Amino acid sequence: MASEDRILHLLKTRGPQRAAVLASELEISASAVRQHLASLAREALVEFEDRRESPGRPKRYWRLSTHGEARFPDTHSQLTTELIRSMRVVFGDKGLQALIAERERATEADYAQALCGARSLSEKLNRLAGIRSQEGYMAQCHRQADGSWLLVENHCPICAAARECEGFCRSELAIFRRVLGPQALVEREDHILAGARRCAYRIALRV
Repeated sequence: MASEDRILHLLKTRGPQRAAVLASELEISASAVRQHLASLAREALVEFEDRRESPGRPKRYWRLSTHGEARFPDTHSQLTTELIRSMRVVFGDKGLQALIAERERATEADYAQALCGARSLSEKLNRLAGIRSQEGYMAQCHRQADGSWLLVENHCPICAAARECEGFCRSELAIFRRVLGPQALVEREDHILAGARRCAYRIALRV
C-alpha cells in the first residue's frame, strides 16, 4: 500500500492525527508525511484543524475531508436506497420489517456458527471483529483499562441503507447481544448516524 493510501487508512481508522504520529506509525520522517499530506490536501482528500491544547503554538491535526471519506464508499448506496424505497412502496413498512428480520436471522446464524467453540468473551469478540472487517466494517476490538472491551467499526458499508431504514442498526445491535451470549452486556457508545466518526460498542461481563 502506498504511503498516501496508508495515511488515508490511518485517518479513517483512528480519526484526526498529527503528522508526527503518522510518521511514527508509517516509520518515515515527519517531513515526508507532511509532503504526502500536502499532496492529499491539494486533492481535497484531507483537511486540518489547529488546536490549542497547551501554552505555545497550536497543534495541527489532520483528518479526512468529505471527499476523502468518499474513498471508503458505502457499497452500492444509490441502488440500495432505491431498493428499500421500492420495498416500502410494494410491501409497506410491515413487509420491510419482515425482510430486515429475515436478514437478522440469517446473519445471526452465520455469526453464531463462526463464534462456535470460542472459549471466552475475548475470543468471541476478536472473531466477531474479524468477520465484520471481512464484511467491510473495518472493525477492531480493544480491551479497556476497566476490563471491558470496545468493538469499533470505522466504516459502515451499508450506511445508505441504515439512513433510509434505521431498523438495520437496531438489528445489528440485537444480533451482537444474542451471539455474544447472556454473560455479555453490549451497549452502543458511538453511532455514525448520530454524527460520530465511527460506530462503537462497549462490551462488559455481567456481574
